[in-house]
Amino acid sequence: MLETVLPYTARQFARAIIMPNLSTPVTTPSLAAEYRLRILKALPNEAAAAGFIPLMTAYLTDAIQASDLAEGFRDGVFYAAKLYPANATTNSAHGVTDIRKLAPVFRKMEEIGMPLLIHGEVTDPDVDVFDREEVFIRDVLQPLINEFSGLKVVLEHITTRQSVDFIRSTNGRVAATITAHHLIINRNAMFQGGLRPHHYCLPVAKREEHRLALREAATSGDHAFFLGTDTAPHTVGAKEMDCGCAGIFSALSALELYAQVFEEEDALDKLEGFASLHGPAFYGLDANEGSVTLVKQDWRLPELLDTPDGQQIRPFQAGQTLGWKLV
Repeated sequence: MLETVLPYTARQFARAIIMPNLSTPVTTPSLAAEYRLRILKALPNEAAAAGFIPLMTAYLTDAIQASDLAEGFRDGVFYAAKLYPANATTNSAHGVTDIRKLAPVFRKMEEIGMPLLIHGEVTDPDVDVFDREEVFIRDVLQPLINEFSGLKVVLEHITTRQSVDFIRSTNGRVAATITAHHLIINRNAMFQGGLRPHHYCLPVAKREEHRLALREAATSGDHAFFLGTDTAPHTVGAKEMDCGCAGIFSALSALELYAQVFEEEDALDKLEGFASLHGPAFYGLDANEGSVTLVKQDWRLPELLDTPDGQQIRPFQAGQTLGWKLV
């Protein structure tokens, strides 16, 4: 799978925040270094020559050691730590069961300036799946930033108007990433003419009012919002089954999809900030020196992509025609 999908990300982006929720979670600097090496070895020659940089993250567990995080951050192995509430998404069974247990970890991260990346959903079965993000902000995230006022936080792949309002209320203290697919589909996409498993992701797409709020935030020029694809490849067989996997694979055409949205919102002048400047600034990284070029040109996305072991992946918007093309 890595060999299949990595070239698409490396063609679109000069670097990427790498998620740590593998089947064996990336919890230590040595595991992160090993994973980074696997990524670098799998790069196509042109991407390797261009210097694609995987930015590694640590998977937070109840037993994570603050000293391991600090060591990895100091040595440039970890760029951030990722918080998955236990069982909130793919490979999150090892995630955090009680955020209060991590107070020493958050204190250390606050001290050293290490960003905390959050999958912002509660997993209480009594909470409706469409309300889990809103409840997480109220019951978990707001108390967290109140207690650790210097902690640098990114609420990843937001899906609701409430998230947009919350981010703005923090005046730059908390940032958010927004995916291409949450800007394009609402929850109806999962049920159009039947059950559509390739539009199922976590956090799940929400009502149209939330999609419109995300589009306004992304295209506003506000530095607190920036690109994060959350691209998540699964084989067709893993999606089209009794208990299908959550995840949308958008890396094949991510920048083209974002460009389409920004054009529709008459905000192409804001795309560079959202895609290339706001994120690095929040992370404390220099902006990339190179550039990519998008041209106004129709092209058709493939229906399927083949993997080396004979399986297939269906990309987001498979078979659809896009009006922008990366050259």
